[in-house]
Amino acid sequence: MSHLATPPSPPALHIESGIATITLNRPAQRNRLENEDLQTLLAHFQQVNDDPAVRLLVLTANTQGQPKPVFCAGYDIGGFDEKGQRPITLCALNGSVYGGATDIVLACDLRIGLQGIEWRMPATAIGLHYYPSGLARYIQRMGLAATQRAFLTARPFTWQQLEKLGLFEDFVQATEWQATLNELTQDIISLAPLAAEETKKSINEIATGVAQEATLRERVDRTSLSEDFAEGRAAFAERRQPVFRGQ
Repeated sequence: MSHLATPPSPPALHIESGIATITLNRPAQRNRLENEDLQTLLAHFQQVNDDPAVRLLVLTANTQGQPKPVFCAGYDIGGFDEKGQRPITLCALNGSVYGGATDIVLACDLRIGLQGIEWRMPATAIGLHYYPSGLARYIQRMGLAATQRAFLTARPFTWQQLEKLGLFEDFVQATEWQATLNELTQDIISLAPLAAEETKKSINEIATGVAQEATLRERVDRTSLSEDFAEGRAAFAERRQPVFRGQ
């Protein structure tokens, strides 16, 4: 049996320099979520939401000792975005993903994947009708045809098939994984905090059909009058990196 450097435990949270990283941490069980893990995840999400210094939440997994990397082998995680996540969320999918755990990937704002992984939704193959919010998110994120393939064949998607859906920012080789992930997180962190947070809200409201024109206009006005926008214009004119304050 392969030695695992980290013993199995609930998901771990690490916060540094405005980036919160939650790591699924049961590699010997293919990172399958247990009941206690769901409670821990919800507590972590709340802690991140309550910390205004956190601007990006990265979800990833410990895959040490696994013959083939598995991000998560599944569970019903329908409560993941019950109240919505304030920071931008990025799923760093560094292993294959199965069942209900695919919803945690779809619930994120952005995704990056490791070449060689697979994605499978076996619900109908084991006699289950998937929960409504997860099914709706599949259609919204992956489109009708891909959702039908996922649920009505239960066949896995290869990473090449996932790439064609346009769902992921990129699929990278293992040797380039950390460098590519670091570059992407820095690009996200460099965005104007107020504009990014308000834009995320508007995108999600428009996508789910609950957007109000007046609210969207208020956000436009708020950011156009912000110190960050003035700083962004000044930095562009002076050909330097902006220093945003979220105001």
